[in-house]
Amino acid sequence: MKRLFFTFLYTLFLISLASCETVTNKIDQTTELEKKELSKWLNKSEEDLKSFYGQPDKVEFLKTRNRNYVYFTKKYKIKCERKFEVNPKNIIVGFSSKNCF
Repeated sequence: MKRLFFTFLYTLFLISLASCETVTNKIDQTTELEKKELSKWLNKSEEDLKSFYGQPDKVEFLKTRNRNYVYFTKKYKIKCERKFEVNPKNIIVGFSSKNCF
């Protein structure tokens, strides 16, 4: 009886471990899709960005004279933050995203 219990417990452990890896894989895939989507904005104009996303929620000025346009959204009560770095020539030169899926 004790052996059956430990076998059952071991099986549950393996199943839970496999499901955690599945969730991790899905998060990694979604992150890659987000990167791929945002990389399309590189070398585009600030006006294109604003016409697609609207006015930024926040503008951060950097020491390099570049500025970050920050956009916030919420999905399932999780706050998503997308930042686009715009140079003085109004061209997008970088991006980052946090908690976006």
